[in-house]
Amino acid sequence: MTVVLLRRTGLSLLTLIVVSASVFALTEILPGDVATAILGREATLARLASLRVELGLDLAAPDRYLSWLGSALRGDFGASLAQRQPVADLIAPRVRNTLLLAGLAAVIGIPLAFALGVTAALFRD
Repeated sequence: MTVVLLRRTGLSLLTLIVVSASVFALTEILPGDVATAILGREATLARLASLRVELGLDLAAPDRYLSWLGSALRGDFGASLAQRQPVADLIAPRVRNTLLLAGLAAVIGIPLAFALGVTAALFRD
């Protein structure tokens, strides 16, 4: 049982890494960058270069991703560019509702799955 749980946990972590890397790669393909989106098309080249350095956009894409991943593993998700607040502060109030919803789904889903499994075993074919 421990092996199954470890395997599932490992696969879940691998899935999170693959999904986050895929989203990062897909956003890298998009034209433009965050600095241009923030400052607009009329921004000066000097201001764009300054903001790119400030946001770390001057680093290579793999370096930016690994930096973000390392920070995320420490609980630092960066700052929201739209809200000008740490992302963790924006997520925190919503965690309670998410855990409540997940808990209710488990309370309903696990007994239902168990009952359906027992029923299916008793009435084969």
